[in-house]
Amino acid sequence: MLPHKKVTSIEELIEGRRRQDCVVHINNIERLRRYDMLNQLSYKRLMRKHDDIIRTLTSVDYDWNQTMIIVLLRYIMGQSNRTQAERLGRLLSYHTIMRENSSLQNLEALFLGTAGLLDIYAEDEYVTRLNMEFRHLMNKYNITPMLAGEWHLSNIYNNAHPVLRLAQLASCIHQNMISMRAVSSCKSRNDVYRLFAGRASQYWVEHFIPKVDTTTISKRVGSFTSDILGINFIAPMLFAYGTYTENETYREQAMTLLEEIPAENNRYTQLWNCHSRIAENAYESQALIQLSREYCEKQLCAECPLAHLLLRQAQE
Repeated sequence: MLPHKKVTSIEELIEGRRRQDCVVHINNIERLRRYDMLNQLSYKRLMRKHDDIIRTLTSVDYDWNQTMIIVLLRYIMGQSNRTQAERLGRLLSYHTIMRENSSLQNLEALFLGTAGLLDIYAEDEYVTRLNMEFRHLMNKYNITPMLAGEWHLSNIYNNAHPVLRLAQLASCIHQNMISMRAVSSCKSRNDVYRLFAGRASQYWVEHFIPKVDTTTISKRVGSFTSDILGINFIAPMLFAYGTYTENETYREQAMTLLEEIPAENNRYTQLWNCHSRIAENAYESQALIQLSREYCEKQLCAECPLAHLLLRQAQE
């Protein structure tokens, strides 16, 4: 609850907030005001991601398709391998990917070989074929592959293993010709699902980790990961592209997509939603993540929009 004493400064309010939980305070904000605050926070988070994407775009000579591959790999490979995934995205030319796109096996060899991940498997007939194909591709395109040791491969869920993710991505690209044009056509959650509906080939479902039972592994990316990609890849790419081209349609498309995807359920959103449901969709859950990471974690209480909103409400 808000203090009975009328506060007159942000410092006075911050002192009060140290004694009380902010997750309680946010429930005291009038609904329309809270919506405006969340809208501003979500917009700032999109702008932060926009800045990251434009930096990547600049580093690859303003090639949107190459930028798209780098950002896609960054998010599909998971938090623990984000740096490695970006390095892979810079080693893999989008033009090379498209030249080999007619063959799923060639794409698997290209992705897994460049990542250095073919080296961790026992030689069987299938892996031998992929290794032979990659050696051909490596010479053809002058590729310097990564080392398998660069990847974090332990303590990772089987469904999120880098090898399976790359096999799934190769299939998605092979089936759906993933490009910036394809990304820009995503107007709904179902469009994102369709874009990532490719099935990994049976070999990687059954053998991607030797001597480990993989009978429960899914061939597909799955709805949960597809939503994550919608939030962290598709929407930011749309927003950045719309901002760069001064096309408001793409920016609105990004925000509409976030509003259609369910709110994220993670350590940030669980905290803010513990008393009542604050975030109803991904647009609002992104706002709560922005609030947590850019203000709470950095202890920028004096700059916090929630604090200023509480002060305004307390002074009325």
